[in-house]
Amino acid sequence: MPVVTIELFEGRTVDQKKKVAEGVTRVVSEHADCPESAVIVMFRDIPKHNWAMGGELASDK
Repeated sequence: MPVVTIELFEGRTVDQKKKVAEGVTRVVSEHADCPESAVIVMFRDIPKHNWAMGGELASDK
């Protein structure tokens, strides 16, 4: 059972996540040769103040 974890900045709508999950599920199922029902997609919403790039918080950019 493939598990896909997607980390992104918080703020995406439920509809956006649904569309991403549908697309990712379809592609993983096709390329991993498994049923779509076996694919798990997890979203981790990260606040910008909990993410740093190059030593700078994303919330400060």
